[in-house]
Amino acid sequence: MYVCGITPYDATHMGHAATYVAFDLLVRALRDADVDLHYVQNVTDIDDPLLERATALGVDWQDLAREQTELFTTDMDALRVIAPDTFIGAVESIPLVVDAVENLLVQGKAYRVSNEGEEGIFPDDPGDVYLDLTTDLKFGEVSQYSRGQMLELFGERGGDPQRSGKRNPLDPLLWRQQREGEPSWEGGELGRGRPGWHIECAVIANKYLDAPFDVQGGGNDLIFPHHEMSSNHVRLAFGDDRAPRVHAHGGMMAFEGEKMSKSLGNLVLVSRLRDDGVDPMAIRLALLAGHYRADREWTPQLLQEATDRLSMWRALANADAAVDVAALRDEVRAALADDLDSPTALQAIDRWVSTNQEADGSDEKVDNAPAEFRDLVDALLGVEL
Repeated sequence: MYVCGITPYDATHMGHAATYVAFDLLVRALRDADVDLHYVQNVTDIDDPLLERATALGVDWQDLAREQTELFTTDMDALRVIAPDTFIGAVESIPLVVDAVENLLVQGKAYRVSNEGEEGIFPDDPGDVYLDLTTDLKFGEVSQYSRGQMLELFGERGGDPQRSGKRNPLDPLLWRQQREGEPSWEGGELGRGRPGWHIECAVIANKYLDAPFDVQGGGNDLIFPHHEMSSNHVRLAFGDDRAPRVHAHGGMMAFEGEKMSKSLGNLVLVSRLRDDGVDPMAIRLALLAGHYRADREWTPQLLQEATDRLSMWRALANADAAVDVAALRDEVRAALADDLDSPTALQAIDRWVSTNQEADGSDEKVDNAPAEFRDLVDALLGVEL
């Protein structure tokens, strides 16, 4: 499984947390089912938004990336998100990108676009490198969007449809030549520069996962262009049999009626809630209360309900005895097997809690059930009681 990671230019908000908690749920369900899972996640530690934010803050972009990546991993640890087996940055993967892009050029699947007349370029600049989408007959199968939808989203989400010299407005950047004042790396025949966004995930997935890999995951804002393009890059650079079999997408998290995003500034930050004394397990339960694919709203009421639920669950986990958990375990597993239906799993546990309250003092309760309940909730839902 490959889950697309963060661009580390700001703190982890609930939208990020919802995505990574969702795929952590999948990790737990698969491993509980004895599936041999290798989980890979990247971090886009070189990209335009990162450079722009560093410039705006007056800090070194590398320091910003390092600081925000550390904050992200700390937040994930607090939410008990199991770390991926392989966690690797774009910068570390640049040699893989260079090899792949050079091969795409040799095969005629990529081409150069001249930078002549642009400010900040260096003498003998050979031009930026773009992928020729006409060489992939399967382009569009991931999103199944119309060309009009693609053009609109491409422009909104980091693409450059208006770039002159491209064969197709949707052709994605593979390698950006060195510009004055920008970081760059040795690119062999490509010239000094830095990678485009989508090629990063393509080469990391190809390097670290068996082919074809089973799942590529992320938020539903990655359906296009990122998952469409990265799958396209894998097919063209490494072969059709290397592409992911399934794409899974989490819903967006809104706050006060708007999608939670850095550009809008309507962020509810994990670290800020933690600093305010909110139990990370309440945050996790609040996220699990909605289906991972659903767009949903973060509200104070949602967090309060999760806090109350956590308190009730912990009371049972620390009781002297409880009703046997075997049937509950089956219910939770069945819910997660049905497209990670965490709301149904939570409702099953709530019913079990009610059953315990109704059976107070009866001989239905057994001494080891509270500990088994703790282990069940921990292993399958990642909630520490």
